[in-house]
Amino acid sequence: MDPLSQHCCQSASRGDNGVVNGDADGDAGVGVGVDGGGDVSAGGRGARAVSGAGVNLLGLRSHNTALVLDLLRGAGAGGISRLELAERTGLTPQAVSKITGRLREEGLAAEAGRRASTGGKPRTVLRLVPEAGHAIGVHLDRDELRAVLVDLRGTVVAERRTELDLGAGADAVLTSVAAEVAALVTEVVTEAAEAAEAAVLTGGAPGGGDAVARTLLGVGVALPGPLDHAHGVLHRVTGYPEWDGFPLRDALAARLGVPVVVDKDTNAAALGLALGGAGGSFAYLHVGTGLGAGLVIGGGVHRGARTGAGEFGHQVIQLDGPPCGCGDRGCLEALCLTAVARGDLAEAARVLGAGAANLVGLLDIDRVLLGGRTVAGAAGAFVSGVATVLAARARREGVAGGAVPVAVAPGGARAIAEGAAQLVLAPVFGRAG
Repeated sequence: MDPLSQHCCQSASRGDNGVVNGDADGDAGVGVGVDGGGDVSAGGRGARAVSGAGVNLLGLRSHNTALVLDLLRGAGAGGISRLELAERTGLTPQAVSKITGRLREEGLAAEAGRRASTGGKPRTVLRLVPEAGHAIGVHLDRDELRAVLVDLRGTVVAERRTELDLGAGADAVLTSVAAEVAALVTEVVTEAAEAAEAAVLTGGAPGGGDAVARTLLGVGVALPGPLDHAHGVLHRVTGYPEWDGFPLRDALAARLGVPVVVDKDTNAAALGLALGGAGGSFAYLHVGTGLGAGLVIGGGVHRGARTGAGEFGHQVIQLDGPPCGCGDRGCLEALCLTAVARGDLAEAARVLGAGAANLVGLLDIDRVLLGGRTVAGAAGAFVSGVATVLAARARREGVAGGAVPVAVAPGGARAIAEGAAQLVLAPVFGRAG
């Protein structure tokens, strides 16, 4: 099959998990090519796009360009002036003018109007063009696949969900991912083409139906761990030991022809939360088909020396307890999910609270955020139960300021998929993915 044509100085299968960063002398970029109609299909073993007019989408010439892009994104539709960009980045006005000029040429920035100044002529303000780039985030759960297409601001443009059997084998799972990615892009391309046709019929300006396909930066994939984030290789995914050693990133990149980034589901959710404004240090605890944690320390996702941090569900809290899918006994995950299965949500929340208390004691985090379909089904019970355990711990230890607050994480069912898309977008804006 023909992959998406990637005009890029760096491969999607590098040891840095395929994230393409700019080099120091300003020549690095990411581009994908499509045919004249922007067709993306799911024929054969995955998504296909015929190589055609490739474009250099994001010329990330330097870290400075990423800083400017991030400020443009943060300014919103109101925009920001070149003078403000210079003041906030510490760059010279000349450097800012050069960077913004290039971004405008590439369609990433546009004028947002003029703003009165204290002296002289009004200043031109610039804004990010959100539709100039897109990323796809894929959440692979044990029994379902959810995918979202987002623009440069992280706004969800389209979403798909389908049933999945993570134990069906690598070929079946990869084929499902490729098909959903292709369908997601095709859906948006079709809608854009229909809108363009309607605009022509009503005398309006036609749009570019293949815009999304041409501006796809990459695909982020989030799934249960453990795994090697740096190399995109899976370890013994709990309950599915057959995935051990499978190079998911490289295999998907070969099928899709665009950069692919792989991370644990909880890390992706934590990244999305951190970029969405949940600053400081916190733990995202996920209770769904499994149980895990995403840790944000000092504003950044903490993955550990071997990217294995956050295997929260497999801390043993009851010696000689019930067997767990990981091969151990008495794991937090086994105890919590067993309680959920028998309908004892109070006990499930108490067990989860015990694990959360261990994290709070070890890491001194600011707050605990809960997510996952099990939490969503009984949010009040889980928040109350976990908070009760943390409050008791705070009283015992005389913790200044009282117990660490507990809340349901924002984002709902697609929080992990959106976080997976941020695995691709975050480096574009100079944020650690």
